[in-house]
Amino acid sequence: MKWCFLALLIAGVAQAAVKTETVEYKDGDVTLKGYLAYDDAKPGKRPGVLVIHEWWGLNEYAKSRAEQLAKLGYVAFAADMYGDGFVTTSAEEAGKHAGQFKEDRVAGRRRIRAGLAVLQQQKLVDAHRIAAIGYCFGGTSVLELARSGADVAGVVSFHGGLATPLPAKAGEVKAKVLVCHGADDAFESPAEIAAFQQEMREAGADWRMIYYGGALHSFTNPQSGKFGIPGVAYNEKADRRSWADMQQFFAEIFR
Repeated sequence: MKWCFLALLIAGVAQAAVKTETVEYKDGDVTLKGYLAYDDAKPGKRPGVLVIHEWWGLNEYAKSRAEQLAKLGYVAFAADMYGDGFVTTSAEEAGKHAGQFKEDRVAGRRRIRAGLAVLQQQKLVDAHRIAAIGYCFGGTSVLELARSGADVAGVVSFHGGLATPLPAKAGEVKAKVLVCHGADDAFESPAEIAAFQQEMREAGADWRMIYYGGALHSFTNPQSGKFGIPGVAYNEKADRRSWADMQQFFAEIFR
């Protein structure tokens, strides 16, 4: 009987799989289509993680990160920042879509908060334990979320832009901040890096910044080099290490 029970238990674990679904939501008149991932075999509420995509839009890379997080035991929601699940492989189109939020940070903060609200409302999510992560454009976006004073446990920016026209004021940053940055990323100037660090100090934020030697911009995406953009390349070691650093960060903020 004991062995029978064990066999059934193992079979149940083997059958457990990450569930995914498209979630439609709104920001004003704009219809957005995000991607939810979770393990429905895991009992009870658990922390939620908001995922913000690169400037290419909500593509398979962003969705795969949400699935990875679900396998780690989180509910992950990959938000749609552009609307209607828009995705492109054109740098010109990507720049146009991302640029609208670079020029209007208030609109960008509102759009990311729309995704955050969807995650907070999920029945499996512990609304008091939520983080946000983002890549490139998404990394910039989650830093803006932190600057806006959002009540989230932490944010993680992977090779995101650090400059902002709306720097945080003292006491405004409630979230803990982790910035994972390529040491050889020329997209962020030394002046911009210094300004970001000073901004965090003056805001009184709980922040850290980790540099990965030899890593260029977009170092976490295995497909990053295929677009032929100078200064952009995948770095397997930096990708692996930064993901581990994120998990350690989560272990702290969700403790």
